Amino acid sequence: MAKKTENVETVAPFKEVIAEVKAAGGETARLCYQCGKCDVVCPWNRVRDFSIRKIIREASLGLTEIEGEDIWRCTTCGSCPSHCPRGVEQIELGVSLRRIAAEYDVFPTSVRAARTASGSLLADGNPLSEDRDKRADWAQGLEVRPFEEGMELLYFVGCYFSYDPRMKKVAVATAKILNAAGVDFGILGAKESCCGESIRKTGAEEVFKTLAKENIKTFVDNGVKKILVSSPHCYDTFKNEYPEFMVKFEVVHITELLLELIEQGRIELRQGGYGKQVTYHDPCYLGRHNGLYDEPRAVLKRAGVELVELPESRENSLCCGGGGGRVWMDTPVGERFSNLRLKQAREVGAEVLVTSCPYCITNFEESRLTLELDEVLEIKDITEVVAEAMVDPKQGEG
Repeated sequence: MAKKTENVETVAPFKEVIAEVKAAGGETARLCYQCGKCDVVCPWNRVRDFSIRKIIREASLGLTEIEGEDIWRCTTCGSCPSHCPRGVEQIELGVSLRRIAAEYDVFPTSVRAARTASGSLLADGNPLSEDRDKRADWAQGLEVRPFEEGMELLYFVGCYFSYDPRMKKVAVATAKILNAAGVDFGILGAKESCCGESIRKTGAEEVFKTLAKENIKTFVDNGVKKILVSSPHCYDTFKNEYPEFMVKFEVVHITELLLELIEQGRIELRQGGYGKQVTYHDPCYLGRHNGLYDEPRAVLKRAGVELVELPESRENSLCCGGGGGRVWMDTPVGERFSNLRLKQAREVGAEVLVTSCPYCITNFEESRLTLELDEVLEIKDITEVVAEAMVDPKQGEG
């Protein structure tokens, strides 16, 4: 009896994919032995089927489908590389695939907003299509001066804190705290451009390099030595990526500075408790990527907060879903990690969910409305909590 044979399609490896993956440090793809641990810890598998393991395997063979949406799902949260037993650099591999897609102008419908952001970044220095000349409008009426060489530090405000109506409140709170502490600081205003972190993660490498070079030139020309940031994404970029351009600045996240100012007695906080049940969300780029877990908790404790921890915190914090450029991409309501996070906050009895990242706050605020929690759960940046608890030096504790 003749044995039946099946037609098997022979697929030739896409050599350009293999070369691009290698150029981006993708040699680690060959270390993957398909254990699947990355899929287990990936937050996407909480809301839908997704396999970063499959993407890594296909990339190592040059068989990646760049037309699909899967290569755009990664939020670069850092969970998979932190658990990988073989040292595979999943984030770098994923970004290299996006570079190929961007070079061929291949963007699925849900991702096209990232292309719009790229154009706005080059034209106006921000991804929000806002006027560069209005970058410092948030500071109107406040004691905020243009940065001058010799000042204690530069406050690099960032795009969302400069333009977004909700985020502007965080920038205002930051300025008030710095002034109350007597910090000699300034801002760059219209001379400030986006740090470029998120657009780089979408594969737009040349856009990132343009923004980085613009900022570096501005920093050097203005004598900047120490940079304060509110965004963990700016923090990570200035600290870990700008040194690729042979420069190094002292970079401080606001949570680090707040603790320092409190310990030095430069800001005074009211005695007594905060009065509300508070939980803290660790942003991926502050926690997993840079190890800042204790500082924000110490600040909240000094502000009289009795903190209740979320079920997934510190190294195991659940991503909000905004990293990797996904803050600009469309995510179906049923697939939003931020919805899961807010449900966790309610389960531990929190009345206030505190964090320290513009993407986290943006996603949490949207989920708060979606889940109809706006009457029972507040979303706050840590600077807003400190500003509320701070004694006004002009008025005293009364």
